[in-house]
Amino acid sequence: MEEVMELILIIIGINVVYVSLYTLRMILVIKGQRILAAILSLGEVLIYIIGLGIVLKNLDNPWNVAAYCIGYGLGVYIGSRIEEYLALGYVTVQVTVDCVEKELPSKLRGYGYGVTSWLADGKDGPRLMMQVLAKRSNERKLNDILNKLCPKAFVVSYEPKNFKGGFWINRIPPFK
Repeated sequence: MEEVMELILIIIGINVVYVSLYTLRMILVIKGQRILAAILSLGEVLIYIIGLGIVLKNLDNPWNVAAYCIGYGLGVYIGSRIEEYLALGYVTVQVTVDCVEKELPSKLRGYGYGVTSWLADGKDGPRLMMQVLAKRSNERKLNDILNKLCPKAFVVSYEPKNFKGGFWINRIPPFK
């Protein structure tokens, strides 16, 4: 019984590592980090072959197949959490403020963010619109600052695919 349990834990562990690497590799490909993704895939495939080989040799026990499935699900979750922790890339945050607070863009620039602002017409009157560029690792900090400076602001964030021009261009490594 101890050997069976050990095999089940090995299968789960191998699949967690494999699928976590798979998830990270896919995210790296999407973000244009092809070389790093290719290097990561070498380890991913090695682990996959070892894990699948173990499961295929032991198909007589349905717990081994269940362990493979559980490891796969855990791997997706853990891989996405790792990527979230690494916070690769940049985010563009569009901020709509229900008043025309002309000092707000300067305050955000004082925190080191790139800000483009303009006046817009909303349903209930003029609005201040801002587009703010930040590293994804700083997105939570930016949201905290926005909550402090303009708690009623409407905020939408998205990830830009590439950049060209602007004052930040010297700070940002080129997309590949």
